[in-house]
Amino acid sequence: MRVQVLRIGHRLVRDDRVTTHAALVSRAFGAEKIYMTGIDQSVKETVDAVGKRWGGRFELEIIDDWKKVARAWKKDGGKIAHLTMYGVNVNDAISKIRKEKDLLVIIGAEKVPREAYDLADYNVAVGSQPHSEIAALAVFLDRLSGGRQLEKAFEGGRLRVVPSERGKRVEER
Repeated sequence: MRVQVLRIGHRLVRDDRVTTHAALVSRAFGAEKIYMTGIDQSVKETVDAVGKRWGGRFELEIIDDWKKVARAWKKDGGKIAHLTMYGVNVNDAISKIRKEKDLLVIIGAEKVPREAYDLADYNVAVGSQPHSEIAALAVFLDRLSGGRQLEKAFEGGRLRVVPSERGKRVEER
C-alpha cells in the first residue's frame, strides 16, 4: 500500500517543531511523503537532513493548495482517510482501509474546513476526545501497518540505533 500524508494549515503561534514532528511521525510510521501548507523551507531542510542521517526514502512537499492535492489523489483512484475526533472509530474502520491500494491521510494543524470531511472516503476517529493530530497520525499509521512498521529497517542512513535496555547506543555505518 502506498501511503502519503496531507497536513492542512500551519499555526504560526505554534513552533516549527510540532510541524516537523508531523513529518517525522509520517516518515517513521511508514508514509512515503507528506504534503504541507504554509511552512518555512527550514522545516523541509530539517526533515531531509534526518533522512540523510537515519536512512529511508521520504519526501516533504510544500504546497499552496491542499484541495488540489486531494482532488488529484482521488482522480488518480486513491482513497482519502481524514483523521478527526468526529469520525468512525479507528478500530471499526481500519480493516476496510487496509484493503485500499493508495491512501492519502489528512491531518489538520488548525480547524479543518468542511470540504476535507466531504472529500474523505473515510472520516476516522482515533478516540473521540481532543488531542494532537500527531498522536492521531501515529496511532492510525501503526494500526494501518499492524505494528510491522516498528520493525522496518531504514536503508541508506549513516546512523542506526542499537537496541539497549539501558543507555543510548548508536552506530555509524
